[in-house]
Amino acid sequence: MLNSCEVITFVATAKPTEARRFYQEVLGLRLVADESFALVFDAHGVMLRVSKVHELTPAPYTVLGWRVADISAALKELETRGVAFERYEGLDQDDLGIWASPSGAKVAWFKDPDGNTLSLTQF
Repeated sequence: MLNSCEVITFVATAKPTEARRFYQEVLGLRLVADESFALVFDAHGVMLRVSKVHELTPAPYTVLGWRVADISAALKELETRGVAFERYEGLDQDDLGIWASPSGAKVAWFKDPDGNTLSLTQF
């Protein structure tokens, strides 16, 4: 039933001013609307609603990610924009912080201003 419907993605923020700057200026997403309940972005044709909440406890796992063609280039570009990539004990990450999964996918993680874990993946 829903396989022909467009997906809407959600992430939450208790810091809407910082989140707007991060998603718009740092990640380069186009702001569609700044509504009373959410910041709305166009994420390559997918609606991303950054819900404005009073309190937020970030999930201990990845909540939003992007498929990239060249993870090293994307990571380096984000680093020039001030993004710091995460290191996780027990994961064999390279010098840039990229982990090669058993399937061969390459993954790197970073956080938004609220501490939500975001990722880049190259398949």
